Amino acid sequence: MTDDLGAKAPKYLQIAAQLRREVREGKFKPDNRLPAETALAERFRVSPITLRNAIGVLRAEGLIESRHGVGTFVRESRRLHRRSRDRYGRARKDQRLLTSHLRHEIVFAGRVPVPAHIAEVMDIEAGTEIVVRRRNLYDRETGKPEEIGASYIPADFAAGTYLEEPTVVPKGLFLCVEDLSGKRYTTARDQWVARLPTADEAAALALPMGAPVMHVIHTARAEDGSILEVSESVWPADRIMVIDDYQVEPTATEPEAPSEV
Repeated sequence: MTDDLGAKAPKYLQIAAQLRREVREGKFKPDNRLPAETALAERFRVSPITLRNAIGVLRAEGLIESRHGVGTFVRESRRLHRRSRDRYGRARKDQRLLTSHLRHEIVFAGRVPVPAHIAEVMDIEAGTEIVVRRRNLYDRETGKPEEIGASYIPADFAAGTYLEEPTVVPKGLFLCVEDLSGKRYTTARDQWVARLPTADEAAALALPMGAPVMHVIHTARAEDGSILEVSESVWPADRIMVIDDYQVEPTATEPEAPSEV
C-alpha cells in the first residue's frame, strides 16, 4: 500500500502519511519519543486540532502510543506469528514451543454454564455445564499483555480432573485432553473476526481507544466427529500475523483439443 494520498486528501491524513513514512524509514525508531504536538503543528503549519487528528490516526493503527504525562512514542512493531495448520504437529515434535516467549496465567478454571456463542459452536444447549480454563498471556520481556482467551472442554471427561485447577498444565492442553478423553485431535476449524474490543478486553490488553482486535474461535474434533475442545483467543490486531501454509490442489486435467483430420 502507498502513502501517496495526493494534495486533495484531508490535511490530517497527509500529515499521518508523512509521519508513518518517517517511522518506516527509521527516522523515528521503536520507543523513540515523537516531537511535542506543538512542535509538529508548527512544522506542518496546521492547527493543534488538525495535528491531534493525525496523531489519532497513527495511534489507532497501533504505530504509536501515548504515555500519560510523558509523551507520544513509536511502538515496537513485533508481531506474534500464528501458524494454524501445523500447530499440533509442531507441538508434538517439540514441547519447548509450548512455552515460547509468552508467560501464561490461568485466571480461572472450573465448571460453568457454556456461553451462548460457544454453545452454538459446540452444538449443545446454552447453559450446559462444561469445564472452562481462562488465560491471559504476557510478553516475558516487556510484561505487556498479548492475548486473552479461554478453552471450553466437555465435562464428561474433563470434570473432576486437574483441568479444573487454575494452574498451567505440564504440557500442551491438547495433549492433556487427548490423555483424558482417549481420543486424538483429527480435524480443526478456525473462525476469524476482526472487530472492536469490549471494554473488558480493551482494559485487559491495555489498548488505546479505537484499536481493533482479532478474535478467533478454534474448534477441534476427534476422528468420530466429537468435539474435544473449543478455544477462543483475542489479540490486538496490530500485534498478530496469521500465516497459513497449504498445498495447492492441482486443477482437473483439461480434455485434449480435437486433432485435425
